[in-house]
Amino acid sequence: MGHFPRNLQQKLDKRVASNALRQLGVQNQLVDFASNDYLGFARSKSIFEKTHAYLSDHGIYHNGSSGSRLLSGNHVLYPILETMLCEFHHAESALVFNSGYDANLGFFSSVAQRGDIILYDEYIHASIRDGISMSHAKSFKFKHNDLEDLDRHLERGQKLIKNNTLYVVTESVFSMDGDSPDLENLVELCDAHKAFLIVDEAHAIGVFGGKGEGMVQDLGLEKSIFARLVTFGKALGGHGAAILGAEGLKQYLVNFSRSFIYTTALPPHSLATVQLAYHELVNPTRHNDDNNDRRTHPAGLKLKENIQFFKSEVKRLGLQTFSWEDRPKTPWGFIDSNSAIHCYLVPGSNNTKIIAKALQDKGYDVRPILSPTVPEGQERLRFCLHAFNSKEEITEVLKLLATFVF
Repeated sequence: MGHFPRNLQQKLDKRVASNALRQLGVQNQLVDFASNDYLGFARSKSIFEKTHAYLSDHGIYHNGSSGSRLLSGNHVLYPILETMLCEFHHAESALVFNSGYDANLGFFSSVAQRGDIILYDEYIHASIRDGISMSHAKSFKFKHNDLEDLDRHLERGQKLIKNNTLYVVTESVFSMDGDSPDLENLVELCDAHKAFLIVDEAHAIGVFGGKGEGMVQDLGLEKSIFARLVTFGKALGGHGAAILGAEGLKQYLVNFSRSFIYTTALPPHSLATVQLAYHELVNPTRHNDDNNDRRTHPAGLKLKENIQFFKSEVKRLGLQTFSWEDRPKTPWGFIDSNSAIHCYLVPGSNNTKIIAKALQDKGYDVRPILSPTVPEGQERLRFCLHAFNSKEEITEVLKLLATFVF
């Protein structure tokens, strides 16, 4: 067919008119303030070489898995990795999925049943929203990180569910804001209402905790969480994800999660890379540096230093910072964050794209986040910090930002 559906073209034209059309870019040589490679593991030559050696030493030369995990694809590296995940994350069971998107889609579409209620933070990730939309449960959003609003929803939900189940879902670090909920009080609130709590730890793994275990473990809350999602494509520099929870949850997902059942399993190389990345967190390659904290990966220490330095430079340069609940109606400034994600709100797609282009022209890869990824009027510049960013790079990119926005 030589033509294109008119209604689809109209939707594309609307994106063009609002200066919000997404396009695929190419890799560049700019200073990285855009990727999720927080610890530098994705670019680690050491992990790459160790993965190759591990596969060769174990006689594993398969390029693919050859099938789904329920057929021919459940090769020997799966139980090895899942056992290691249980030990590292203090979990009863772990089930590896092909990606964080697949994990969230498969979990939420299958676990919540008809008559159940899911309460989700209004800024929850799109993969969770998609999974919820495929379930038979009712769902309601609560205000971002607002426990008082959640409490009201929980009280109403308890009256509606009868003998069914109440679920609450949040992220430990929100990908488009960089902020975090009060997990300790959230756990207490869910316990009081007999609700099952689910936490997506995608942007906390490798960043929080003595060895990068995530925020849930850093706070000692792992036994209070019904399910945790951990992903391997961000700080761990690999590919895939896992759902952590009770053994019964794993059995249920193996039997009912369609994104797990009906997909080709990850190839051995992907699983070996994740295994060696976790090994690097536990037993990091060290140089002769007696000042290293032996409990923490040196890249993790450097990342924490860079996060604190970034925040101090923001303050020194007079760039505005505000908590999400105290943001002005027309915000220009950073959302307060202790994570590796720091977002400077610049209302309007045109303004955001102009400043991002100016930073890129100066050699710094800072990306604009536009509507509809974020609500209209809350467009932003997203700064992702890494262990390999130098203090000079951090200072310079923030000086440029201050020049462009003042």
